[in-house]
Amino acid sequence: MLLVDDLIVTGNNPKMFEDFKRAMTKEFEILDIGIMSYYLGIEVKQRDDGIFISQEGYAKEFIKKFDIKNCKLVGAPVECGIKPHMNQDGEKVNPTLFKNLVGSLRISKRILCYIKGTINYGILFAFADDFKLVGYCDSD
Repeated sequence: MLLVDDLIVTGNNPKMFEDFKRAMTKEFEILDIGIMSYYLGIEVKQRDDGIFISQEGYAKEFIKKFDIKNCKLVGAPVECGIKPHMNQDGEKVNPTLFKNLVGSLRISKRILCYIKGTINYGILFAFADDFKLVGYCDSD
């Protein structure tokens, strides 16, 4: 890995990478940090199946700071099926009241429990020979 003023450069062609690094060194003061393990709050784990990035350390600090070690784990930051633009009777919600609700402790606590429940989540950039781009979207 090569760090250039908060820029990461990486590649799978060692010769091209070294040529690029030499060219950059001629123009800029650079710091070669080797294999990256942490960058701007993101942990980078080099694994046999690929590169895994997450914010596990940050989430653990967050949990400790707000003392939520014993909360019930949840898999989503908000309750499923809630329609914030309507109240229980199907009437439109007052936008000011809704903004107050979003800032309430109940919602905040659920988000904290979500962080704790998803602490090991991250993104795996898997090594593959077929190079297919796959994306997922939550329709909600």
